[in-house]
Amino acid sequence: MRPVTLTVQEDFPTNLGGLCAKGWTAAELIDHPERLTAPLVRDSRDSPLRPASWDEALDRVSAAISSAQARFGANGVGLFGGGGLTNEKAYQFGKFARATLGTAMIDYNGRFCMSSAANAATRAFGIDRGLPFPLADIAQTDALLLVGSNPADTMPPAMQFLDRARARGAKLVVIDPRTTRTAVDADLHLQPVPGTDLALANGLLNVAIRERLFDAAYVADRTTGFEDVRRAVRPYWPDRVERISGVPEADIVRAARILAGAGSAMILTARGAEQHSSGSDTVLAFINLALALGLPGRPFSGYGTVTGQGNGQGGREHGQKADQLPGYRRLDDPPARAHVAKVWGVEPAELPMPGVSAYEMLDRLGTDGGVRVLWVVASNVVVSAPRAGHVAERLRALDFLVVSDFFLSETAQMADVVLPSAQWAEETGTMTNLEGRVILRRAALPPPDGARSDLWVMRELAERLHRPKLSDDPREIFDELRRASAGGKADYAGISYERIEAEQGIFWPCPSPRHPGTPRLFTEDFPTPDRRAHFHPVEHRGAAETPDAEFPYYLTTGRLLGQYQSGTQTRRVVSLTKSEPASVVEMHGTLARRIGVGAGDLVVLRSRRGRAVMEVRITDGIRADTVFAPFHYSGEGAVNLLTNPVLDPHSRMPEFKACSVAIEPVPLPTKGNSDE
Repeated sequence: MRPVTLTVQEDFPTNLGGLCAKGWTAAELIDHPERLTAPLVRDSRDSPLRPASWDEALDRVSAAISSAQARFGANGVGLFGGGGLTNEKAYQFGKFARATLGTAMIDYNGRFCMSSAANAATRAFGIDRGLPFPLADIAQTDALLLVGSNPADTMPPAMQFLDRARARGAKLVVIDPRTTRTAVDADLHLQPVPGTDLALANGLLNVAIRERLFDAAYVADRTTGFEDVRRAVRPYWPDRVERISGVPEADIVRAARILAGAGSAMILTARGAEQHSSGSDTVLAFINLALALGLPGRPFSGYGTVTGQGNGQGGREHGQKADQLPGYRRLDDPPARAHVAKVWGVEPAELPMPGVSAYEMLDRLGTDGGVRVLWVVASNVVVSAPRAGHVAERLRALDFLVVSDFFLSETAQMADVVLPSAQWAEETGTMTNLEGRVILRRAALPPPDGARSDLWVMRELAERLHRPKLSDDPREIFDELRRASAGGKADYAGISYERIEAEQGIFWPCPSPRHPGTPRLFTEDFPTPDRRAHFHPVEHRGAAETPDAEFPYYLTTGRLLGQYQSGTQTRRVVSLTKSEPASVVEMHGTLARRIGVGAGDLVVLRSRRGRAVMEVRITDGIRADTVFAPFHYSGEGAVNLLTNPVLDPHSRMPEFKACSVAIEPVPLPTKGNSDE
């Protein structure tokens, strides 16, 4: 075992030295006995994976890429990335797709997480940065509305700022169908029907306008489109919203008054509000409320989205998304194409136009016109994608699947070639946290023999494909990223490794070495053409699939304290697995009695897409028409076998947070005949 000492920097402003259970146990994975330390290849589709040399593995990958592009064109090859990649790797992955391979088929798992909030913020503010203020500002706010977020379980280090705010007397309002560990301590907890958050937001704004609680001067001076929104929310009287959402009228009025009456206030949304077929519009509804109250740009106030993945912010800025170039430039924008093409040393016409989103690419794998060879890096789509059984079928239809990971994930088990990656402690690179603060993570030890950085793999593949040379040096790549992002909305031009270390991270945009960075956005104006924030009228549509006689209950999904994402890593940590060994379904006692089950019993959940088997956990902290299951587990307990892949028309986000299910007890095994 290689010695690893985990230390924390207690004065680091984002977490003040705090770590969650996943962070404290992450070092256990570095020398885990199941760690991949040699490439694996499959001699035929039916044969098992076997160890191979790097030369053999990369030769197979390059041959598959060449063959697919010769037969099916550039888009015959696709790339699927992850929100945990460093900025350098996310940037190089996008460059490898577009400049090395010439394919438009690239997207990443962040499409399943932050895309709706990103789309809404860009439409309203002209820019997407999870929090447009430092996380520590939460400690100074007077009121906080959390929508579909449970940081007590999902981001424990952030809770210290919320706790400080409440110690000062700040009011906390939580919107969530479940009484989570965050909601239980709220001053007011609103429990809506899944998929009705937009109606609730419009109802809150209706109260603010009707009671003249909105900031008329701010609206007039800093925004456009308010009158259209005023008209749109007129029908959302609190009594009507109560009938839609199930939230009592009095609580809707009280929540609006808490926010409007505070000296400073914040509205934060997360996946509970965003992972819907109307997620972008739902976020816009809460942004409308924030703008009407005059919050964005004011001290200790504003709107933000809580970003969950390790590099969820940076991972979506520099080119992993199907429509994006570095610096938040649009791939279909001619000046953006010209700028990035010059940095990459290619002609703008050589760059592909935007491809399709993550689920759309997965849905078409192996079909005519779809991707035939797929490279998956740092993602486990067999567990994390909606309608997961269908996605597994599409993976089996590929001509060739390559997976880069630390462990043999459920997706890697299906691959033709598996490439072992270096872990977080074994490679240097930058990350951008939810505040927009770029931080530097230096390698603490070398990777084990046989594991390689994904940057090295891209370099080697480019050489085998006889394409222009790629660097695998993180600093060189970051310096190129700075040039490629210069002038874009996520401008890193003035950020260097030296400045990051000296200044505890740098907030983008930072357009020059002398620029101090931008901890707080919108203090003077907004990066839109008219320099104003834009209201957008939005209407409640509800979940795409609502309960009926055959599937009478809502299913919603989320995270647990001791697990993370698809569980590829955390399900291999003994202490974490002991606390949550398998998937469970939470249901109200009333519902359990109706179905005829008790705590610990097994039930089958069925949707129009599949079935899953889980153990019952009874709680009074959930609506009686709704059940909750975590998305960290595989096999028959994988909740994404059930979820609905219907997409938000703006963000292309699937509707993870609401679908209809039937629930039935698993019959107890019958005892055999005693004479047998």
